[in-house]
Amino acid sequence: MLKKGFKRQLPLHLMLLPGIVLVFIYCYIPMVGGIMAFQKFIPSKGLFHSKWVGLKNFEYLFSMPDFYQVLWNTVFIAILKIIFGLIVPITIAILLNEVGKSVVKRWVQTLIYLPHFLSWVILGGVLIDILSPSYGLLNQFLGIFSIKPIFFLGDNQWFPFTIVLSDVWKEFGFSTIVYLAALTAVNPSLYEAAVIDGANRWKQTWNITIPGILPIIVLMTTLSLGNVLNAGFDQVFNLYSPLVYESGDILDTLIYRIGLIDGQYGVATALGLFKSLISFALVSISYWLAYKIADYRIF
Repeated sequence: MLKKGFKRQLPLHLMLLPGIVLVFIYCYIPMVGGIMAFQKFIPSKGLFHSKWVGLKNFEYLFSMPDFYQVLWNTVFIAILKIIFGLIVPITIAILLNEVGKSVVKRWVQTLIYLPHFLSWVILGGVLIDILSPSYGLLNQFLGIFSIKPIFFLGDNQWFPFTIVLSDVWKEFGFSTIVYLAALTAVNPSLYEAAVIDGANRWKQTWNITIPGILPIIVLMTTLSLGNVLNAGFDQVFNLYSPLVYESGDILDTLIYRIGLIDGQYGVATALGLFKSLISFALVSISYWLAYKIADYRIF
């Protein structure tokens, strides 16, 4: 029986093999480079001949005057992305679920899903033009109401919220489709029974729709908690400037500047290792919370 089962599943395991090899090459082998966090790494000397400095890279990192501000920026932007990245797609999915005409529903799904396929290099250029304080469409529109131009990408008060809202606009279409797929699993007879009991649309949504997709909400929330220290390098890198380092600089952009611009590879690796360890702890805690609170297993 075991041999027959193995033969039946062998083609499936062979299909997984290329992906496993790629993950091993690009995700596990590079972990060896983590030892640079404890070295004064010099590329010409390599990993095994650079000077060992112990925890001095971490001491230098935590003593940097802007480290804690960057950490706060990262957490603040990431948490806002998680919150709005849950509220907006859930709301849109519930509203689309109420649309009777399937043609309209498909068109709306397509339109809101399109930005997901565009890179931040393209969207960055688009947003710079739209949000420009001198010729941007948004500021021209605000000028109709005698509102002074706002430097969305150069003002520390506006930049974090610009980052969050633009990210939600780009990605909420993908999450909406996930929640729409979850809504198809809700038993229609529950709505019929609710109508007979006199429940209006709001009560049906609160007592049937939301509990019906709660496992998916828990799953998406759990997976997103691991990104609390990942505020989106591609987006921030293409939109920020030295003007907004105070409110827009995040851990990933700091790693980029320390490692690739300043050439302090050991310190940059120490920061990356710090971020990875915290993210691992957050993923573990969120998995445990999902199991305890919602009795939902990811694996």
